[in-house]
Formats: sequence, structure tokens, C-alpha cells
Amino acid sequence: MELGIKVDTKREKELEKNFIEALNDSDFASLIKKAKIDKEVGKKYTTKLEDTCEELRNCKNCKGLFMCQNKVKGHVNFPKREDDTHVNFIYAPCKYQKTLLKKIREKEASLDDVKNARMKDIDVKDKNRIKVIKWLKEYYDKYEKVNTLRGLYLHGNFGSGKTFLIAALLNELKEKKNADIEIVYFQELLRNFKEDFASLESKINYLENVDILLLDDIGAENVTAWGRDEILGTILQSRMNKKLTTFFTSNLTIEELERNLSITKGSEDAVKAKRIIERIKQLTDDLELISINRRNKEE
Repeated sequence: MELGIKVDTKREKELEKNFIEALNDSDFASLIKKAKIDKEVGKKYTTKLEDTCEELRNCKNCKGLFMCQNKVKGHVNFPKREDDTHVNFIYAPCKYQKTLLKKIREKEASLDDVKNARMKDIDVKDKNRIKVIKWLKEYYDKYEKVNTLRGLYLHGNFGSGKTFLIAALLNELKEKKNADIEIVYFQELLRNFKEDFASLESKINYLENVDILLLDDIGAENVTAWGRDEILGTILQSRMNKKLTTFFTSNLTIEELERNLSITKGSEDAVKAKRIIERIKQLTDDLELISINRRNKEE
């Protein structure tokens, strides 16, 4: 019995020593003060609290989700005092993850508008859209069932109507010229692939061969080597070889997209990113659309 008491006492002293040493770190001291964790409780969780401090330090220098070095991308494992003796750790989203989730919700809410978009619904009064609308009209006029026309890389500010404009063209081609089209929200595509590997090959094969493909909001996803090289690279290489029309929308210029694609967790690979960008350039014309935010009207 005495041995058990000595072991417990020794462990308690070690935990207390580790906690006191951790307090020399100003970030650690600030964290336990913010979370209202006292010594008696905190000494049980010193290691996990230090891990939280490390993740918070990662966040200070982070420029976006593509740079995230934390265990769960876009999140910090943050302590929450549950009662007098316990701390619960929860994964709290960072500002970039919150923005991404908001954007996903808005995009999902706008899917019905995209499905029903037609060229007659396009607002032609906005002078900023004239060049893009002219391009879309010329594509429509030139389109034939045997289709080798270049697509469009349309980039610009958030909510400017990029997706709506291209969807209006594609829906019109489907209805009036019997075109086979597919509109894919790229982040959702990658998420679905991760959840359903069994159908991965057949889905990629479909995207490689559909007559006209729109990859929507490219560059907003969390970049991984797998998503960039095995999914995006494979699809684009096949479509380039077959000269199939491919459209892209993005909030990033093509130069910004290249930088975004070059950085994956823990590494940077400019060569592979450049290879993707060269395929996009082979497949598309590059146009910019800077306009008012139409998020609740069209896109």
C-alpha cells in the first residue's frame, strides 16, 4: 500500500514539475489563462496543452489552408474546461476553415440557380461582363457535336457570377444542341472521391470523356499531392489529349493558382504545379471578370 502511495506521489511531483516548466513558455501561460485552467487541472494535460500551443504558433504565420501544418487541416485542438477536474479538447476551425465552410454552404444553396441558368437570364447591362458574354456567344455559335473548341479559364472576384455565366452556356448547349455536359464543384468532387474509392476509376473515366466539363471554383480546395497529381492531373491530361472542351472558374489568377497548387502539406513542388498550369493553358482561353457581388442573385 505504501509503495502505491509513493508511486502516486512521485508521478504527481513529475506532472507538477512539467507543468511549471511549461509555464516558462509565454504562449503556454497565455493559453491556460484564456482557457481558465488552474495548476491542479492543467498539470494533467501539459503535453496536450503544449501541442495546442504549437498549433496556435503554426496559425500565426499561416496564409491559408494550403499552408496548414496542424494535425487536422484548418483546425486547432483547443482546450475547454468541462468541470473542476477535467478539460475537453475540441477541434476548433480557424478563420480560413470558417470562410471555406461558409462558401461551401453558399455554393450548395446556389446549385438550383446553376442548374436552371440560361443565356437569356444573363445580365447584359454590366459593362464588366461584355468581353466574357461575347466569348460565350461565339462559343455557342461555333459549337458542333464533334467538339474540339478551347474552353475558358474564368477568374475574378468572389460572387461576380462566373459559375452562372458558364453554366448558362452549358445548359443552353445541352438543351439546344444536345451537348453532353458536366458541372463539377471541384472541392466536392475530391471529398466524394475520398469517401468512395470503389467508384473512383469509373468516375474519373467519365470526367475524362464527357463532351464539355466545368471544374468550378478550382484553387479553393485544400491542396494535396493526390488531388493535384492523381485526380486533377489525370483528368486534364486525358482531356487535353482528346481535345475536349474544359472550363474552369476560380477566384485566383492562373499565376496565383500555380502558386497555390505548388504547396502541399509539408512540401513544395513547383514543377508538378507548373505541369498542371500548362495543361490548363493548353485547354483554355484566360479571361477575368471583376464585377459586383451577385452571390444571392446568380452564382
